[in-house]
Amino acid sequence: MSTLVRGRCWAKAHPLAVDAALAAAVLVCMVIGSFVEPYGHDGGPSWGTRTPSALSLVLMVLGATALVLRRRAPWVVLAATCGFTVVDLVTGEFRGGVVMSAVIALFTVAARTNRPTTWRVGLITMTGLTGVAMLAGPLPWYAQENLGIFAWTGMAAAAGDAVRSRRAFVDAIRERAERAERTREEEARRRVAEERLRIARDLHDVVAHHIALVNVQAGVAAHVMDKRPDQAKEALAHVRDASRSALNELRATVGLLRQTGDPEAPTEPAPGLARLDDLVETFRHAGLPVEVTSGDAARNLPAGVDLAAYRIIQEALTNVQKHAGTGAEAEVSIIRVGPNVEVTVLDDGTGDKGEESGQDGESDGGGHGLIGMRERVSAVGGRCTVGPRYGGGFRVHAILPVTAKPVTPAEGGTA
Repeated sequence: MSTLVRGRCWAKAHPLAVDAALAAAVLVCMVIGSFVEPYGHDGGPSWGTRTPSALSLVLMVLGATALVLRRRAPWVVLAATCGFTVVDLVTGEFRGGVVMSAVIALFTVAARTNRPTTWRVGLITMTGLTGVAMLAGPLPWYAQENLGIFAWTGMAAAAGDAVRSRRAFVDAIRERAERAERTREEEARRRVAEERLRIARDLHDVVAHHIALVNVQAGVAAHVMDKRPDQAKEALAHVRDASRSALNELRATVGLLRQTGDPEAPTEPAPGLARLDDLVETFRHAGLPVEVTSGDAARNLPAGVDLAAYRIIQEALTNVQKHAGTGAEAEVSIIRVGPNVEVTVLDDGTGDKGEESGQDGESDGGGHGLIGMRERVSAVGGRCTVGPRYGGGFRVHAILPVTAKPVTPAEGGTA
């Protein structure tokens, strides 16, 4: 830290000491000026040809002493120094000594108040002191010293107002920079929260789907291992495929957390309805009959809508597999209705309705599947309704706007 910076820090920490030093310097200047004759024998200033009176010296000391409190009570100090100046003008042989303290006090008031007040007080001080000097002072009214009072008080008011304006300008710039920094930090935190939520949804979709299939196929393999080893082998093959798919999607999702410059950034495109047949086939291998009706409705969708539709179907079928009970069947329908694409997943399961509704995340033991489903639909500007069907089973219905702008480039480019 430089000497100048350390000096500024010390001055800010000890303002009273700074004012005391300023008052001492002003007193020295006033005393020295009182011994100088501005118009000597040679036409110029001469030293030692005049001596100030005792009253003038006392007024100088009082004016300088008042300046020590100029920051704590600027108005009182201005009034006091102006009073000392008036007494000096009326009683002494004025040579402009005590008025220096009034000039410093006026500068302080101007630097600490607003512009209208500065000009009102400055005008009153300028005209008041100059008028007293002209009318009641020992010098002729046209003397240069009298005009000097007017000039010095006017410059003090202008300088104080300039300092105040600059200080306000610097404070405004600093406040604007701090507000911009807070805004950037809040925006960064919001983006981080949104990204964490999106990654959490993707991880839930991947893990819930594939682990449910692994669980089903592992149970089948354990059941037929002794009597039908060929079926057990086929079930284990499905377990291997499901686990490989889960690892691939987890690798792609976790790859989003890599830092810039890390190797092997994920390049696999996000899953969409183009892979719907592969998704449905995994459930069919797990023993869940699924019928799909889509036609051309699943083509040429925005990336965010395509990903949301795929994840909704994946989560809905996973819930059917987990909660609908044995013998349940599912139907998937994807149709275009005007500017929207509607995705519907139905099942006729007879499983435990309390358990199935617990997926909504609103019961004590529920998960977050349907919550993530609604979040995905809301992210693309759509609507989602879920609930039991009349006569048994469950229904998931999502309306996704085809013309919706994708949420973010990351949302449409990773899984």
